[in-house]
Amino acid sequence: MIPKVKKTRQTAQLVSEHRSPNLSTILMIENYLRRHRASPVTLSSLRNKLPKQVMHQTLKVALEYLYASGKIVYGPRGIQWVYVEPAHLQRMLRGSLELA
Repeated sequence: MIPKVKKTRQTAQLVSEHRSPNLSTILMIENYLRRHRASPVTLSSLRNKLPKQVMHQTLKVALEYLYASGKIVYGPRGIQWVYVEPAHLQRMLRGSLELA
């Protein structure tokens, strides 16, 4: 039996605190980190230098996703992009035609 939950301010706050990033936000963060892969970026500087404003909680969820997928690492100096496309994909895409 599923217990009934009364909607109160506390439950509404818990629901609203969880922010999920959309695809455009994740791609924006990926592109920024990929372009600045030479040196680690702190969380605060990343948030300030992104083209569009992103809420702190949303940024953290997006970074957790990128970390879990093996695209970034967290270090003592900040966040750094480490993903490299596999060579067979690069060769396959080199001779392909891009449809826009």
